[in-house]
Amino acid sequence: MITKTVSDATAALEGIADGMTLMLGGFGLCGIPENSIQELLRLGVKNLTCISNNAGVDDFGIGLLLQTKQVKKMISSYVGENAEFERQLLNGELEVELIPQGTLAERCRAGGAGIPAFYTPAGYGTEVGEGKESREFNGKMYLLETALHADFAFVKAWRGDTAGNLIYKGTARNFNPMMATAGKITVAEVEELVPAGELDPNEIHTPGIFVQRIFEGKNYEKRIEQRTVRQG
Repeated sequence: MITKTVSDATAALEGIADGMTLMLGGFGLCGIPENSIQELLRLGVKNLTCISNNAGVDDFGIGLLLQTKQVKKMISSYVGENAEFERQLLNGELEVELIPQGTLAERCRAGGAGIPAFYTPAGYGTEVGEGKESREFNGKMYLLETALHADFAFVKAWRGDTAGNLIYKGTARNFNPMMATAGKITVAEVEELVPAGELDPNEIHTPGIFVQRIFEGKNYEKRIEQRTVRQG
């Protein structure tokens, strides 16, 4: 039986180097690869290009990598929760490519599916479309968007098995499945790691063929980005 299991985040990030392009799954602070981010901090790799739906918050998620100036460029959709991100952007310390959320998801999916480019109406006639090829289909204008790939893709799943098959939970399923397919090396950290064959095949979201390394994470904080409660 093929096993993709490694002992921990340190083993999972073997081969990471300065200047690489990384995909980091999750949505807000939900389903983010917390253990892998902590290992990136420990290693101190720099000049990274990070592809992620968002940039975390100032003291959690990718925001931690921004604090240590390890990120050279962010390719993201939503970055409104991070004051350090804003400061670096306005001071010219950080390159930023903002992408409509659906386009970002599809560019990741295209990278994993072997599709080099596709047309989408999102962003046509705005700054998003500047410098991009456009074409009319059935009376509507579309932009040509290219696929995204990464040297490493880091994803977080609820359950996984030793063969790399993954099941996500709730909102964590938003970006993790697409990014898992688009990395040269995909690292999956899971809350529960089980023997191969124990997961229901009908429940698997990411087949193990896309995953090169998997480990059981620990000490997940699972922070809430914005806690809103009703007054008693």
